[in-house]
Amino acid sequence: MASGNERRELAKLCSAKDWSKAIRILDNILAESCSIQDICNRAFCYSQLELHKHVVKDCDKALQIDSNLLQAYILKGHALSALGRKEEGLLVWEQGYEKAANQSADLKQFLELEELVASGKQNKAMICDQHVVDSLPSASDLVSTVDSNSASSSSDTIPLETSSTISSSSDVIPLDSSTITSLSNGSPVSNKKSNETNETNWKPGSLSEMCNVLNDSVKFSRKVSFNDLPKSKSISVDFRLSRGISRVNEGKYDSAVSIFNEILRDDPESPEALIGRGTAYAFQRKLDVAISDFTKAIEANPLAGEAWKRRGQARAALGEHMEAIQDLTKALEFEPNSSDILHERGIVSFKFKDYNAAIEDLSSCVLHDKCNKSAYTYLGLALSALGKYSRAEEAYLKAIHIDETFLEGWAHLAQFYQDLANSDKALQCLKQALHFNGRFAKAYHLRGLLLHGMGQHRNAINDLSAGLSVESSNIECLYLRASCYHAIGEYRNAVKDYDAVLDLELDSVEKFVLQCMAFYQKEIVLYTASRANSEFCWFDIDGDIDPIFKEYWCKRLHPKYVCERVFRQTPLAETLKKGRLRKQDFIITKHKSILLQAADLVGQKIQYNCPGFLSNRRQHRMAGLAAIEIAQKVSKIWRSLQSDWRLSSKNGKQNGKKTRRKEKISSSSVPSQNRGGACSSSTGSPETASSHSFPEDRSGPGRSMSWQEVYSIGVKWRQISEPCDPVVWVNKLSEEFNSGFGSHTPMLLGQAKVVRYYPNYQRALDILKSVMKETMCVFNAEDKPIHLSKPDLQKVGTIINAKSCSDIYGVIGESFWVATSCESTAFDGKLLDGTRITLQKMDTRGFDFAIRTPCTPSRWIQYETEMTSSWEAICNAYSGEIYGSTDLAALETVRDAILRMAYYWYNFMPLSRGTAVVGYVVLLGLLLAANMEVSGSIPQGVQVDWEAILSSHPDAFLESVKPWLYPSIKVNTSWKDLPDVSSTLPTTGSVVAALSSYDD
Repeated sequence: MASGNERRELAKLCSAKDWSKAIRILDNILAESCSIQDICNRAFCYSQLELHKHVVKDCDKALQIDSNLLQAYILKGHALSALGRKEEGLLVWEQGYEKAANQSADLKQFLELEELVASGKQNKAMICDQHVVDSLPSASDLVSTVDSNSASSSSDTIPLETSSTISSSSDVIPLDSSTITSLSNGSPVSNKKSNETNETNWKPGSLSEMCNVLNDSVKFSRKVSFNDLPKSKSISVDFRLSRGISRVNEGKYDSAVSIFNEILRDDPESPEALIGRGTAYAFQRKLDVAISDFTKAIEANPLAGEAWKRRGQARAALGEHMEAIQDLTKALEFEPNSSDILHERGIVSFKFKDYNAAIEDLSSCVLHDKCNKSAYTYLGLALSALGKYSRAEEAYLKAIHIDETFLEGWAHLAQFYQDLANSDKALQCLKQALHFNGRFAKAYHLRGLLLHGMGQHRNAINDLSAGLSVESSNIECLYLRASCYHAIGEYRNAVKDYDAVLDLELDSVEKFVLQCMAFYQKEIVLYTASRANSEFCWFDIDGDIDPIFKEYWCKRLHPKYVCERVFRQTPLAETLKKGRLRKQDFIITKHKSILLQAADLVGQKIQYNCPGFLSNRRQHRMAGLAAIEIAQKVSKIWRSLQSDWRLSSKNGKQNGKKTRRKEKISSSSVPSQNRGGACSSSTGSPETASSHSFPEDRSGPGRSMSWQEVYSIGVKWRQISEPCDPVVWVNKLSEEFNSGFGSHTPMLLGQAKVVRYYPNYQRALDILKSVMKETMCVFNAEDKPIHLSKPDLQKVGTIINAKSCSDIYGVIGESFWVATSCESTAFDGKLLDGTRITLQKMDTRGFDFAIRTPCTPSRWIQYETEMTSSWEAICNAYSGEIYGSTDLAALETVRDAILRMAYYWYNFMPLSRGTAVVGYVVLLGLLLAANMEVSGSIPQGVQVDWEAILSSHPDAFLESVKPWLYPSIKVNTSWKDLPDVSSTLPTTGSVVAALSSYDD
């Protein structure tokens, strides 16, 4: 319940006409208790700010609770009228008036509704009179047709399904036309085609509100044709129907509705007029009213196939998948081989991720209509989702062959190539699209997205700016350009673009997520700007950024809670005023040139040669600089400790190792990169432990280095290289760290095969079956065990012989998970929890088959101990006589120890993201510190992190990696002559400039 203080403050704010603050108080009140009056109060406040869509939404909520609430009818009618939807507003007032007349109502509101209805009807009559004048036949009206050969115009828009979290797009089914045969003349005359629609702008207020937004992205695939409608007996009616249909096809929807209304006054059950009016409403996005008209048409004539089809389209636009399919299936009963309806149903199936059904319908469609480029394009999308890439490419190319100027076809093909990491072909497709239309904004956005993924941020900015010159409020372009400015250190422009994103009115859930992320990214850019001229060692997102902020940032949650509880970053103007931000002029000196060339060569070794992994030059340079810095700092530590190890070796190698372990564990003075806590090997408190990389003057005798400090070098470089990726240590996401944080890496989503990770599907499925057989137990979604006892041996046999997720799910009967094991080398016989292989049912369309790694406090402690032991094993292996060796055979123990620590790191998965690349960067750096350089690339199809995750023992991981890694390792001591990374690139600004310099 709201407190008296809140109510008094609310009254005070309303008196002062401070509607925004009043709304915030009402938000808080409604979060605690949902009162109809408070909903109406908020609607009233929104109306004062002219936020009419919010008014409509709140009024709808109130009317769902109490359909007799007159105040809601009044407010909603006013809002709809203000939005230009006057007929809808009048309809709402009429509904309210009827409610008031049939109940003991508030007389004041009753009279107000009566006056509004009377005034609305008068205005409507004036509009109708004007429409009658407009509808008088002219010479051109008498012969009204649409070119039947125009199956799909070049302005048709097809959804661009992107895998990027930055990009989203509006899914639109293309419109086309059919012939209207004139009653008075059979010769066709082409009418101008219109794609005008009244799109709904929606500005969401919360994530829960966001989930209720209707999927209104589906438009009608075909404009209405007189021949589609059942024939009328009256020539006069036929003439008016023809004129109404003509108005629909010209995009004059209000005029069309007026004409159909006249017909329906004389014949309220005319299916022809109901279908025509319903189509006009649908093009105006009045989908509920349209569905009502189509339903009435079906009731009047159940054999009207066109009504079934169009109701199916409208239901699809509202996200009513099953109902839409049912209607379109019914329509096919009347036209079994209709390519048009097959096209429609295939598109609906695709949009709702039933890719198998989509392929079946679209394949049938193109058999009957070999020139349907839209059908070929959707067929390509569906085939691609199922991992049938050769057939998908063939379908895309067929669409372009039909019409080489088909812009959306080129865009989809480009995106297809980008998803497969074929950047050259993707760029060529986008070049073709822009050749045919230099103002095709989607092509600029896609090329900007591609260049961003390749690490060419400056070039991406040019394309995104070109796209924004065509569509100034394109949120995808704005957000992506902001992130590019952010990455290259142009902080003023980044803040400007983030602010522009935050100010936009939105119309989809995906765009709202971008707006939420823009809030977090703006804070990160302000933090980075404040550190630009400080030493890079003081750039510390994990230590300096509030844990609540980081948690909401990683989980992409609504920032309202963060705004209320987290201290905001210093504004850019204040940073400039204090002189903290100076322009970074990156002058390439001899030392810098040598260092960057070496870094580029080393960093290229991180590249996965697998579908979905674009080659990113910026990330390569980041990886190289990080690996070299790790090598330089670790080698200094090893050199300073060598004298101690020599003394220890006099008592024997085994005793030396024991002494080293004891010294390491008891060293409470060692500062941790991660401020102590669960991820620190230091026993010092988080308050006293330093959160920054150790200064050079502290790398003297007796100085040790924890495994966290080694990996934190790689983490920090990964954070600065792509700042829009929330890369943080998981144990720093929340202050208590009790509930944990789970990563989710899907191989199969519904029917879709995830391009990057599906290659691991069969191996993961085999491991799932093996664990089930061995443990005779799985865990359900509530983490409760489901035991497979001896009577269930038949089930076990069924599981072992299972060929698919569906087979296994059929045995268990519900969603479940199993945990892989990970054998310890620190403690004999101990098993650590590896990852969870999860199988989750996704309604009727398939399964979510994924690995999920929960990082809970207990698991963190286990892996911290294992990582500490692994790091000590590396240090011990590279001691004594082995230290400084250039004999590869003698260094094999060191290589094995480095790989074992990498194995535990990958299974640990301690970062919110970026664990894989940081793991391999550290591996490269440690090998380099021991005078070993990896000269070869990772083989095609190999993902090193997955090799570790799907291995139950470090030796199994070693056996899978050694055959290709060890032959590529060469002795290299020349790295020792490289300039010191920390001295050559001392500040955060200089690091950002170095990562961005090759774009010039």
